[in-house]
This record gives sequence, C-alpha cells and structure tokens, in this order.
Amino acid sequence: MRVIGASTLARDLGRWQPEGARGSHGRRPGYRALADGIRLLIADGRIPLGVALPSERDLAVALELSRTTITSAYTVLREDGYLVSRQGSRSTVTLPAPSPTPVPVPVPAAAVDLTCAAMSAPADRILDAYTYAVSALPAHLHTTGLESLGLPVLREAVAQRYRDRGVPTSAEQIMITTGAQQALVLVLALLAAPGERVLIDHPTYTNGIEAIKRSGARPVPVPLRLESRGWDLDAMRSAARQTAAKLAYVVPDFHNPTGFCLDDAGRAELVRIAGDTRMTLVVDETMTDLGLDEPTPTPVASFAAGARADVITIGSMSKAYWSGLRIGWIRADVSTVTALLAIRSAIDLGSAVLEQVVAANLLADPDAVLPARREQLRRQRSALVTALAAELPEWRCDPGPGGMALWVQLPEPLSTAVAATAPAHGVLLAAGPRFGLEGAFERYIRLPYARSEDELRAAVRGLAAAYRALAVRPIPASPALVI
Repeated sequence: MRVIGASTLARDLGRWQPEGARGSHGRRPGYRALADGIRLLIADGRIPLGVALPSERDLAVALELSRTTITSAYTVLREDGYLVSRQGSRSTVTLPAPSPTPVPVPVPAAAVDLTCAAMSAPADRILDAYTYAVSALPAHLHTTGLESLGLPVLREAVAQRYRDRGVPTSAEQIMITTGAQQALVLVLALLAAPGERVLIDHPTYTNGIEAIKRSGARPVPVPLRLESRGWDLDAMRSAARQTAAKLAYVVPDFHNPTGFCLDDAGRAELVRIAGDTRMTLVVDETMTDLGLDEPTPTPVASFAAGARADVITIGSMSKAYWSGLRIGWIRADVSTVTALLAIRSAIDLGSAVLEQVVAANLLADPDAVLPARREQLRRQRSALVTALAAELPEWRCDPGPGGMALWVQLPEPLSTAVAATAPAHGVLLAAGPRFGLEGAFERYIRLPYARSEDELRAAVRGLAAAYRALAVRPIPASPALVI
C-alpha cells in the first residue's frame, strides 16, 4: 500500500493555524482547519486516490499537535467520504460517492471564481460568427460531417495564420482538435511512452502537468528564473542531457501562470538545445495573441529550419476568443500529422462542424476581436495590481508582458491555506502548488485578471480578509531564493 509520509503531508499543507482560522461564521476548530487543508490537497490531486494517510501518531509529531486533533480531523474526513478505514489497516484516500441531490457548498453565491484564466465571449462578434456559420452549414450537410483532420477551410485558415507570422505552413501540416488540451493529449499519446521523461517549465500550466502524468510519462521540472522573468536554458540543456528526455512541453508565449515571454534569442537557443539532444519540442501557443506590452512573438517553429529539431506547436481559440468554442489545433510535419490521425480515431472522430466554421470566420478577421480583448485585459490587469498594492502590500508580483494572470509571491508559504480559507470570504482560487511538482510554490498564488474590474477588486478584498484570518505574522520584504 502506498503511504504518504507525515513530513510530506506537513510540507504540502503549508502553514496553517492549528487553533483554527476565523472566517465569516466564527472560528473554526483546529481539527476542522486541518481536515479542510487535507480535503483541498485531495481535491487538487496532490494526495492521490488510494494512498494511505500517515498514522495519527506520526502526523501529530510532524505537525506538533495533539493526537486528539489528528483523530478528530480524520474522523471528519471519514464522515465526509474522503477517507476509508478498515480494521487493522491505515485510512486510505477516496472521494465521496455522488449524491442524488446537490450538496450545499459553504461558498457565497456571489463568489468570484479565480480558478479559471478565461474570459467571457466577445458576444457580438461571436454571435455574428455563429450566424454566418449557420448560413454556411448547408454546404456541409451532404457530407458525413466527420473530418478527423478538420474542415479544409479551417485548416487553411490556421495555416495562413502561421504564414502571416513568417512560418511557411501548408494545410496538410494542420490537424484541428477539440481544444488545445486534446491536442496535447494526442501528441503525448504519440510520443511519450510510459515512464518517458518530459521536461516542463516550472511552474507551468496545471492541466499540462496532469496530461503528462496521465499519459504515464514523468514530468521533469526545469525552473524558470522568476527573479529575471526568464527561462534557464542552461538548466534545460543540462536536464535534457542528464535525463535523456525525448520530449519537452514549454509555454514560451506569455507563459501560464507567470505571463513571461521568451525572447527571440532564447527561442533560437531552445531550438538548438532540442536539435543537439534529439528532443522534440511541444510548444503551447494558446496565449500567443495576448501580448499586452509586447507584440505577438515569433513562433518557435520559425527557428527550426536547418536546426535538426522537431517542433510541434499546439494552439487554441480558447484564450483570445472564447473557451466555449472548444477548437484547437496541432501544427507539425505531414508525417507526424498522419501518425496523429491514427491515434485520434480511438479518442474521437473529429471536432464539431459548426464550431469549426465559426472559428474559420473569426480567424479571417482577427482585428475585429483581438485589439479590444488586449485593451480589456490591460485595464483588468491594472485594476488587479492596484487593488493588491492597496489591500495586500506585502504580496509581491512582477506582471509579465502578456497573458491572463499574475504570479504573486506571498511573504510566507501560505498558498494552500489561503486557497482553503478564501471561499469563506467569497473567492475561489487555485493554490500555487497546482502549477508545480512535489509541493513546490507554496509561496505563490496565480491570480487571473480575466474577470471584470469590479469583480477583481472584490476578490482582492476577500483575499485580504482570508489572509488576515490566518493571523500571519508580518515578515519584512526581502529577496527570496526561488529554487
């Protein structure tokens, strides 16, 4: 039986208030605060299902609490359906059985959801595109509607998008997918054998990490230089050589969660590293259109010519246009696209025709959407930065030149505790360790600025209340080593 160690669980819990934290409904008992912290770790996937929790005695020692507190916390988790206990065995992690009726969640109805870095649709333009698509649909009704590679009109529109950015691309190099997440899953299914090491930025997009893990591959973190807003390419080269990784998943365009952007010299070096180590680069361009202080970056694929490097690019309509479209794509050489087609048939037979026509219509006139989206994000980013400076001056952030989120540093490793406490104050958010491995980034929180300015101000007020409720002792701001 797999067992999570007491020291590991104590580390992943971060700092929390043993005697309880004061919320809008009074002070929580210490055992309840501990149970809430463990529940959040289970929900985040950082304590896998089926794993046994430490013994009550060991966890009491690690957390410097009474054994009674640990016993009471385990009892709460057991009663809520998060633990299963058998006679003579440790308590193992599970999830509650689905309820036939909705279970009330103690979160205010007006809670601001900051778990998702995605904007609402540009309604007028999306409606126009759907109106056009419905009128164009009869031209497709004589077919089966099954286009596993995607509709020719959309494949050509995506290819033209790359040509406009200086990368010669044919429609045969494009596969349309049901979102960028499916694109990544397909590429991993083709290239990542079980146990294969995959280099990743650290931190990086949380669902990218999960996709790599679920493919059976092993993500290997290569830290970003957060203090200089850059990529450690020497570390990337070293990691590629030492691990013999055949694949790297990178987000160089207005990186999620930091908003940083790799410059052209760095892109050229990244491609050289991939060529020298025979490693395929999987480049996530889902944020590429969201440059707020810099123009759209040069595609990494443009540096691959003559570099003996394989570069596969994935993109999406989700961030710049609307997540509800669920349209993404893969750009690769023709032989790779053909190999991906064979894999896709086991997952689905193609993306929805209507949405593909909508996407092609939107891509034909990007200036009707993108400038306004960028300006909206600039205003919202400014509102969030200003609110943080006023309400939480001890929190530090270095906004990147684009994207949709701030990567905020806390004075102490309290990310999980803040995320657990915030819902009681009207805010939902993902703890920093969601974007890393092995409990890293407990001192960081991702704060998307994809919501309205008023919602962001309200969210910061709620975060300030949650933070104060933890009774944190102030620490003077000083440079911190990020590993």
